[in-house]
Amino acid sequence: MTQKTIALLLMIFAFAPKELLAQQGELLVYHPIQTDNNGNIIPWYNADPAIAYDHNLHTLWNFWFHMRRDMNGLPHYMNHQVWNKDFDDPRGIGGDQFMMATSSWRLLYAYMGDEDIKSNIYFLAGYYLTHGLSPANCKWPDIPFPYNTLIYSGIYDGDMRNGKDVAQPDKAGSFGLELVHVYKIKNDPLFLDAAVRIANTLAENVKTGNADHSPLPFKVNVFTGKTVLLDLQAGSGKPTDTACYTSNLTPTLQLFFDLIQLNKGKVTAYKVAAAKILAWLKKYPIQNNKWGPFFEDVAEWSETQINAMTCARYMMEHQQYFPEWKTQVKNIIDWVHMNFSNKKWAKYGVMVTNEQTVYPVPANSHSSRQAADELLYVSLTQDTTLYTNAIHELNWATYMVDDDGKNCFPTDEPWLTDGYGDYVRHYLRAMATFPVLAPVEDHILSTTSVIQQADYKGHFKKYIFLAFARPDTSKVRLYYRTFDNDGTELIKLKAKPSAVLLNDNPLKEVADGEGYIWSALEKGGVLSVRRKNGNKVIVEE
Repeated sequence: MTQKTIALLLMIFAFAPKELLAQQGELLVYHPIQTDNNGNIIPWYNADPAIAYDHNLHTLWNFWFHMRRDMNGLPHYMNHQVWNKDFDDPRGIGGDQFMMATSSWRLLYAYMGDEDIKSNIYFLAGYYLTHGLSPANCKWPDIPFPYNTLIYSGIYDGDMRNGKDVAQPDKAGSFGLELVHVYKIKNDPLFLDAAVRIANTLAENVKTGNADHSPLPFKVNVFTGKTVLLDLQAGSGKPTDTACYTSNLTPTLQLFFDLIQLNKGKVTAYKVAAAKILAWLKKYPIQNNKWGPFFEDVAEWSETQINAMTCARYMMEHQQYFPEWKTQVKNIIDWVHMNFSNKKWAKYGVMVTNEQTVYPVPANSHSSRQAADELLYVSLTQDTTLYTNAIHELNWATYMVDDDGKNCFPTDEPWLTDGYGDYVRHYLRAMATFPVLAPVEDHILSTTSVIQQADYKGHFKKYIFLAFARPDTSKVRLYYRTFDNDGTELIKLKAKPSAVLLNDNPLKEVADGEGYIWSALEKGGVLSVRRKNGNKVIVEE
């Protein structure tokens, strides 16, 4: 955590209203709108965003984990994209449902240390691998199908719109990247080997691309190898070429980069494919803001906020590839505002974000994404003009979560993508960027590695005694283990620790190099741990 960021935090909260009056307004999905003494929206659960966001995270996870099982014995989220308490929706899963959930649960596990979260990650990844991949002998082998065409079969074998045998390469790249993360958590080569096979197929099919054709197509028949056209364009009588284009390629790009770093798979082919994707992103969508498509249930061209902001966040997190990232990211943010801003709740001091051009309605996941990504931009550039609306947008999106943890799309249904996998991660990312948005408790907020084990005081596992030469854990408030021996973690703590140990050796409180920094906030503070030669950390009271 830099001194500039600390100063920015103090400045922002110095001007925050000291008293928040819970004034009730109109009903927003499940709850009456609450406002502060300036009439601006605050979270429904608690006037303190940190307490409210944390409450929603726990409630959402509890709802997901205890979701009912269907007639085939699988949890409801393995068969359906929408939750309904009275009947099972006739549609199958969302095309990115499992990837999004795995992405969020990886961050949530580090934050909570709940072993059930980690078990759910293994279940999602393992079941999808054994029930959803294209055959090894087809033209696009070993990539996941995005849909279960026979709902209760327990098998994923095609696309929601285009039927059996059709896959979406961009979703395959996302799944491959999550498999790398799962491998790094569990150290099980099964997941890494599957990620390599996915990467091999994608790398072999990456093209140079142009303004109308992305390096990978949006939809393809895995047996014929042909791009699958979508429905007829409304009124034109001509088939669209939408299936030849998608701008959702940064997950695939990072899959290649991660495997290159691990030196696994066809590294030379990954380097060539990554170079083509990176060059295409820079030349086309980043320049012309052509950010469609993403959603499997849309049969015509649609610009999407998710593709635009996913790329924008990637640019901010990988500035080495994008020397003009600051200007280009702001251009993307401005484009999203121009095309997707929704002013329906402007009287409550907030503009929220619509999903896409074909379905221009306000969305919980897209609004929380926009907010979290804009907060990252604020932190990196020290430009605070986006801060207030971002917080209000996060506050607004809390109203989609009911008391029992079901999460409803504002004008639609409880989607298991938008309400869970593509929602939870944005609040955790916001907390990592501005730790004042996390409660005054002990929580790992971020890591440059992957957290394999996180044990918080009161929930220590027996193997903590084996990890260190210490029979007594009375002073230990947090133990964690990472995949890499070199990395940095950001941790919200209730109070400054008395000591921080790396592989049982005390770290020094230093500004540079291996060690830690403590940044006090009005309540609690932030611990930044920088590791150079170890992956096991103990934080003492």
